Amino acid sequence: MTAAVSNRSFPGARAIFALMLREMSTTYGRSPGGYVWAILEPVLAIALLAAIFSYAFRAPALGASFELFYATGYFPFMLYNDLSNKVGQSIKFNKNLLAYPNITYVDAIAARSILNTLTSLIVFALFFIGLRFALDLQLNIDVLRMCNAFLMTFGLGIGIGVVNCYVMSRFPIWTNIWTILNRPLFILSGILFLIDEISEPFRTYLLINPVSHIVMEMRAAFYPSYDASLSSPLYVYTLAAILLFFGFLLLNKHHRYIMDEGA
Repeated sequence: MTAAVSNRSFPGARAIFALMLREMSTTYGRSPGGYVWAILEPVLAIALLAAIFSYAFRAPALGASFELFYATGYFPFMLYNDLSNKVGQSIKFNKNLLAYPNITYVDAIAARSILNTLTSLIVFALFFIGLRFALDLQLNIDVLRMCNAFLMTFGLGIGIGVVNCYVMSRFPIWTNIWTILNRPLFILSGILFLIDEISEPFRTYLLINPVSHIVMEMRAAFYPSYDASLSSPLYVYTLAAILLFFGFLLLNKHHRYIMDEGA
């Protein structure tokens, strides 16, 4: 048993690395332009939000910077959305390569999860460093809460992504349905407002959405005066674990059918 695991570990690592290189070349191209757009996209989105709402409100719900307020909500949502979609299409994207015996669907999922997570972290760091100097902000970041928010995002995004990987592979129409169903979360996750300020029973309804807990946790990391008392990391981690378990259970049971007959 130990020997089997050991023999698989090195080919698996090489397969994941090769899939990551392929993903980088396909997604971002062979020129740096693709990576520049990965940075510009959130910058432009946050700048547009800040410009629009600065005309309607004197100050954001927290602090004095509209850019910082929206960035602390937009980035967790963007990472969750990117992971759940990209991981969900892992088998479909790499189906031809999965015919090789040394490459498994787990490798495909791991490669997409790692690459998109690392890319998002780099974009996040570059954006906030730029924001710090461009607006001369004095950031007092709670690193532990920020890391917790990232872990919540990774867990939820990958958990939903693994379930999507099965559903999207079996039922291609789900890719379009998921995109439509996911759009309202941009509003319902508290990116543009504080869920704490919403009256009941609507606040309870919004808290069913796990992304709202991640946004609150991330904002608590950047705003010392905001304690995010409604945030429940346990809820997000539990949901992520359940999704991962059932997602891999379904893939393990049906991956041969997906490879032979799926999309």
